This record gives sequence, structure tokens and C-alpha cells, in this order.
Amino acid sequence: MSTTHDLLAFDLGAESGRALLGRFDGDRLALDDVHRFPNTPVRTPDGLHWDVLRLWGEIKHGIALARHQPSANLRSLGLDTWGVDFGLLDRTGALIGNPYHYRDSRTDGMMDAAFARVPRAEIFAQTGIQFMPINTLYQLVALVQQRAPALEIAQTFLTIPDLFNYWLTGRKVCEFSNATTTQCYNPIQRQWALPMLDALGVPTPIFPEIVQPGAVLGALLPGVAAEVGLGEGLPVIAPACHDTGSAVAAAPAAGADFAWISSGTWSIVGAETPDAVVNEQSLAFNFTNEGGVNHTFRLSKNVAGLWIVQECRRAWARQGAEQSYAELTALAAQASPFHALIDPDDLRFLKPSEPGDEMPDRVRSLCRETGQPIPESKGEVIRCVLESLALKYRWVLEKLETILGRRLEPIHIVGGGTQNGLLCQFTADATGRPVVAGPVEATAIGNLIVQAMALGLVGSLAQGRELVRRSFEVTTYEPATARDGWEAAYARLVTLVEHTGK
Repeated sequence: MSTTHDLLAFDLGAESGRALLGRFDGDRLALDDVHRFPNTPVRTPDGLHWDVLRLWGEIKHGIALARHQPSANLRSLGLDTWGVDFGLLDRTGALIGNPYHYRDSRTDGMMDAAFARVPRAEIFAQTGIQFMPINTLYQLVALVQQRAPALEIAQTFLTIPDLFNYWLTGRKVCEFSNATTTQCYNPIQRQWALPMLDALGVPTPIFPEIVQPGAVLGALLPGVAAEVGLGEGLPVIAPACHDTGSAVAAAPAAGADFAWISSGTWSIVGAETPDAVVNEQSLAFNFTNEGGVNHTFRLSKNVAGLWIVQECRRAWARQGAEQSYAELTALAAQASPFHALIDPDDLRFLKPSEPGDEMPDRVRSLCRETGQPIPESKGEVIRCVLESLALKYRWVLEKLETILGRRLEPIHIVGGGTQNGLLCQFTADATGRPVVAGPVEATAIGNLIVQAMALGLVGSLAQGRELVRRSFEVTTYEPATARDGWEAAYARLVTLVEHTGK
């Protein structure tokens, strides 16, 4: 009987979390589903928060469940999450309050407040990051503006995965890929952008050491190991702790000139580069440079993603008409094409919908404002969103190719959004390029690949991607031969993007 190396990956997304056991036999990687759990934000009188203590309990429960998997012999564990959010620790190492959710409204107006102290172009020159109100930088500026006591007593800043890694190992560090999402990191100097932060009034001593993906952070703390029923000594490895960094590491690409889309609550469209691309074009197109595996960067742009679909589904469920994503997609497939389009990145779609201000009504409102037919049925609303996403992917891809000066093909779509075959086909049709969709659990797989590299089980990222190609099935979508409808729709989408300035 062959021996497997068992590695545990935690992947926490904005909607749910999962623990997957990766079993590597030296030739192929297989996944065992260990634990899945919702990630539901909590609203209190002071704002919208992440329930990190419940998530911490789910992480420990996931480790305990992994230990009891048949023939499990854990070699390591690694954790990735969404970006930009953070916790602050006091001088004793205790967490100061519940971390805020990036969709909380306290960052409203904070970009302008930051630009009043440091010009927009200078912030981009220092960080190379796409301007979005959710960014860590503007969350910190909000604390400065409020004279928040938490910031005054803080001793250590940790992004969300770094916070969990601290609770797992006792080590206070920030992992590179997630640190780069903050707009507080200088990708040219490859260190925290301390002069800029100081100019904005953010206390710079709180920012800790930065470590690279693949760093062995230490062994599981004895107390945690005892609680989950493990002996001491299990290594905790930092993968690309930003979920997109891990997802891109698992893209089953064979060449270098490919584009990728990490598709989920957010869609991130980009390419892999050896260095950050910080210039007038990337600033003008509002692109971002986030860290990847092996000191690489991901030149990319965030698009709203399936968040709008998720919020529409929640809105209809509140009204007593709950349907699955598959059912809603089937309704969209039956709706008329190109009935109406939206810019998915219009700011009205950023915040969660609520009674009296539901997401389907926001979609209809934008269509009404732009003089288009109003999508009334569920199928029409969802088709409007999916076609608009595919067309926005094309818009981003064309800007990306302008910056890099080369054609990118094929498009690798990874993540949960690969399960939406209609969106994958729309993406091929809208861009006129083949789309390779899969694997679904790319984020967890990339997490596992970096763990395997750290343990010496896989020699390089290229070998890791070859392992993905051997181990997991993908689906290829070819673009439609007749694309006149898509070309006309794209011209409409470009007009809408110019209208919103995104």
C-alpha cells in the first residue's frame, strides 16, 4: 500500500469556509472534504463585523475532524482567507475588538480624505494597488479620522489569515500575498510603505515582519494541539494566504502567456508577472499589483463577481422564493440575450442589500437610469448580471494586454465560479478566446501545493501546476463562431463603464 502525505488546507471565503485534506501519493493529489461552514457577518450598533471567534472555533473543529479521517497522518496545515481586513492586537497580544467587514460603511469618503493628505498618484506610486474604498488603507484612515481608541493602543497589525496563524502558532507576522492587498505595502521597495502611512497619520510601528509564501511559521501551539487531539509539532505553513494568490498558484497553465480569472464572490482578472507594474497606464486603468508565489506579482483588477447574484438570491429568499444557484442560472439561460447590461462595478452594488433596498432593484434602477429595458423576471436579472460580468472581463483583459503589450490566451478560470457553466461560456463568447475552467477547489489546491513545496514534496510552482493537470479535470469552453451580438453588447458595456468611471 502506497504512503500518502496528508496536508490540511483551510480556505475561508467571504461567504463560506472549508477544510480540505490533500492526499499526495507522489504522483497525484486527491482531496477529502473534511469540514464546511458558513461565514456570516454580524451587524452591531457600531457597524458590520466578521465573527472571527466563531471562525476560530470552526478552524479548530476542522483540525480535529481531519485527525479522525481514515489513515490520516497530518504533515502540515495552511490557511488562506479573503484580503484587506485585519485585526489589531494590544501589548499583551489580545485582539482589540471584532475586525470590521470590508463592506462596512465607515470607509465612505475615506479615499478623498486620504488624497487630501497624500495625492492619489503618489499613493499608487508607493503601493501599485487598485483604488477601492474597501482597501485596508482607507479602513485605517477611517480609524485615524475617528481618533479610534483601538488604533491608539494597538501594538500589532495582522491581516485576517495572519491573525488566525498567530492564534495557531503564537507568531506575529504578515504573509506577503495578503500584505500586498492592503495598499500599505510598497512593491518596488518590497517593504511596508512607511513614509506614506506616516503622512496619513497611521502609526507605523504596528506593522510586523513580512514572510513569503511557503514560510514555516512554527508548530501548532501546545494548547491548541491538545484541544484538537493532536500531539505537538504539527507545522503551520503560510501558503499564499490571500485566497486569490493560492487560487492562481493552482491554475493548470502550461505556458506563461495566459490570463486568469479567480471567480467567486469577487472576480479577479489578471496575469502573472515577475515584478510589479507600476506606471501611468496601470494607474490610469486602476489596476492592482498583488503578491504571488515565488516572489511573483499578480497584475489584475477586481470585478464585482458573483456577489450580485448571491445578493439577488438572498433578496428573493427573504421574499419567500428561495431557489438554488443552478435553478437561477437555468432561468437565465432561457431569458433573451442582451436585454439589458450593467457595469458590475457601479458602487451601488458594493454594499449588502437589505429590505427596501434589495439588489434586484438596484440592477433595475441602473438599467432605468441608462435608458435600457428593465429586467423584470429573475431569469432576466441574472442573465443581465452574467452577460455584464463576461463583458467586463473582456474590458479588463483588453486593458491588461495594453499594459503588458502581448496577447493573453487561454483564459484559466479557477474557483467556485467555474461551476457556473453559463458564465464560463459567456466569457469565451465575449472575449473570443478559449476558456479553461477548473479546478473548482483551486484555492485550497494552491494552498496545498505551497505546503508541498515547503516540505520538499514538490520542486517548483511549475511542477505544482503540472500536478494539478494530472490530478483534476477541467472543462474547455470554445468561443461561439457567430459573435455579432457580443460585439454590439460590448460597445454598450464600454459606454456604461465610461459612465461610471470604472
